[in-house]
Amino acid sequence: MSPLLIDVPLQIETERLILRAPHQTGDGNIVNQAIRDSFKELKAWLPFAQELPSVEETEVNLRNAHIIFLKREGFRFLIFRRDTNDFIGSASFHGIDWDIPKCEIGYWINTKFSGYGYMTEAVKELTDFGLNHFNFKRIEIRCESTNQRSRSIPEKLDFEFEGTLRNDDLSADGSKLTDTSIYSIVR
Repeated sequence: MSPLLIDVPLQIETERLILRAPHQTGDGNIVNQAIRDSFKELKAWLPFAQELPSVEETEVNLRNAHIIFLKREGFRFLIFRRDTNDFIGSASFHGIDWDIPKCEIGYWINTKFSGYGYMTEAVKELTDFGLNHFNFKRIEIRCESTNQRSRSIPEKLDFEFEGTLRNDDLSADGSKLTDTSIYSIVR
């Protein structure tokens, strides 16, 4: 079956969160503000956060993410608190291989919402959704080996630590080689 025929909801809910596809005009404003609020922390780990994007650049990025969502090549979800509708961060399925099928989950959080378990809750929901709705046989989480906060999420969710790829990637700013820790959950 073609992945284009897979029904994928534009919104998923947990006890405290709403995860929704970036399909609304104006999403760029709220996401851009979160990037600005968390720039120092994001810059340390994420290549996209090396320079502050304009609101227009963020809006374009989100519209492209929506196109990728519709093409079933990746699924980015914006994360909101259910009770306040505050934007918390983003989590996505990317690197999808429909032949296996498998994917990777990536995420980032607005710093002011860090430490409350929101991202762990969102990634747990995406993991369950990926295993049960898409029937993924493998879901990976990859992160820089020194990013302990990012590594704690797959560890809390019982992903298996598969190892560290030494000198596997460049740091977010491109200045040095870094090691990548790989976690997975398989069916």
